[in-house]
Amino acid sequence: MFFDDRLATVLRQRVTGEASLRTQYRQLLDLLGKDMRHAGRSDHSLLAAAWLRMDALAQDIPAATRARMIREPGWRFRSPDLAAHLADQEPDIAAAALSRAELTSDDWAALIPRLPVRARGFLRLRRDLPVDIEALLARLGVHDRGLPAPATAETPVAVQKNAKDDADHDALPVLPIRPRIAQAAAARLSVPATSPAPARVRDRDDTGRTEISALVERIAQFRRTRGDSPLDLERSPRLPLGELAQRLERAVTSFGFATDTSGRVVWATSEVAPMVIGTRLYAPQQRGDDSANSSSIARAFARRQPIARGTISLMGAPPITGDWQVDAEPRFGDDGHFSGYFGRFRRAHDPSAAANRPEAREADRIRQLLHELRTPVTAVQGYAEVIQQQLFGPAPHEYRALAAAIAADAARILAGFEELERLARLETGAATIDPGETDLAALVHRVAAQLAPALEPQAAGLTLAFPDATSLLVALDPDDAEALVWRLLASLASACEPAEPMTVRLDPVIGAGRTCARLVCVIPRALAAQDNLFAATTRAKASTINAGLFGAGFALRLARAEARATGGDLQRDGADLVLTLPLLSEPASLTLLTSA
Repeated sequence: MFFDDRLATVLRQRVTGEASLRTQYRQLLDLLGKDMRHAGRSDHSLLAAAWLRMDALAQDIPAATRARMIREPGWRFRSPDLAAHLADQEPDIAAAALSRAELTSDDWAALIPRLPVRARGFLRLRRDLPVDIEALLARLGVHDRGLPAPATAETPVAVQKNAKDDADHDALPVLPIRPRIAQAAAARLSVPATSPAPARVRDRDDTGRTEISALVERIAQFRRTRGDSPLDLERSPRLPLGELAQRLERAVTSFGFATDTSGRVVWATSEVAPMVIGTRLYAPQQRGDDSANSSSIARAFARRQPIARGTISLMGAPPITGDWQVDAEPRFGDDGHFSGYFGRFRRAHDPSAAANRPEAREADRIRQLLHELRTPVTAVQGYAEVIQQQLFGPAPHEYRALAAAIAADAARILAGFEELERLARLETGAATIDPGETDLAALVHRVAAQLAPALEPQAAGLTLAFPDATSLLVALDPDDAEALVWRLLASLASACEPAEPMTVRLDPVIGAGRTCARLVCVIPRALAAQDNLFAATTRAKASTINAGLFGAGFALRLARAEARATGGDLQRDGADLVLTLPLLSEPASLTLLTSA
């Protein structure tokens, strides 16, 4: 390179957005971070302009963002000028810069006296500084993060001499502490002021207290003050001393692990570590015994090859007992020697499980087909957003409007794909809905209030024929319940004609061996004329409520599949559409209806 014009090229670039601000700041970091003292002749005016540009960019970029750019893994700089420049900025920037600087001993010796006092302390966080630089920090009074123990009134503050210190330390005076300051220090240390001989505050050397002992005390304090929540009871290992009558047992489906060179587990995920550490993945081969050779795990260990779908049975605590599948990779040290395996345990699949049924395989084929369709739609959506947001450069407003419309259409198509996949999984039994607890009456009130502003312009709306104080708990997860009720009411409301109200009733049904909540909705006239309500292709023309990409019939079919997955149903009863969901308990606030 005859002419290095990279800095001039960066300064000529025009900054038009937030992304370009960060890009130019990162480029200036790379260029100014190089040691230019030995690069020959340089343009000082160009360097001055670069420093000014960096300061201007720093005003528009948050300090946290700049600190993340400086802390990027693998990035270092060798310019003492850049280190001094960044050390004068925010504490996050100074700490990040001084942790990424790679300077020589001479550069550190010249830079440290120029650093602000608060920035010198960040250098104590590094453990790779030369010995002479650490001695320089000690001479300048830059100690570790901990503060020295305060002295009492009877103990004067003296500067101890150190054999390694320079002659400057010998000239420091010995200053006694003032009585008033000593009394305040004694009060903070809870030392009685009237005591004739106050106890001397013991420092770390006298007590033998270390950071490890302090950590042990903090752990003990945490155990004394923590609450016995279900999560604590589940995660905290305890001895079988009878203090827990019922302990939560949660089945483990997978966990990570690492072994040594003999195949013994030496590390595992925290939740199963006490149960599996020390377990061997294969039995050691005895003399004259070839049974170990039949194990794929043993053969992989002998050949230092990856383990793919190896089978193993674990015995011990109930959460890990059973058959497992092992996938692992060999590890090698820097010197090339084999150091063990690391990988993951997964529960072995049951051959008779639902995944091998014809319905599950059909749902899997549908998911694969939808995955192939999602790929091009996602690509189209991504490129449309690039144009609309002008990530690659300015674009005319007309093109940006078209790109925004394309991105919105792609999002609707992807939402339709998700509904197709959910319907296929629910109808084939490949997916289930988690149980929970939801107040169905309050949920219907909330959804009706959300639909009211869209139905008021056409003089339509939902008429709730049950009291506002009604409470009816159903055994359904709140998120799944809200999606189901919204899909049902929005599909019916989108088909309402102007001035057509829709009545909604809610009541419990107890009797004939079932206990459920019944939500009865009057079917709008546009849908009531359809022979098969769940195959209707009616779409909203002027309504702002959208029943979905495939129309009201598909949305109601999906709602029926969700209801059946929870133990309920969605059926047509003449001019009404009836949704039934299982109740948690018999309600007392509504009149009980006996179902024939």
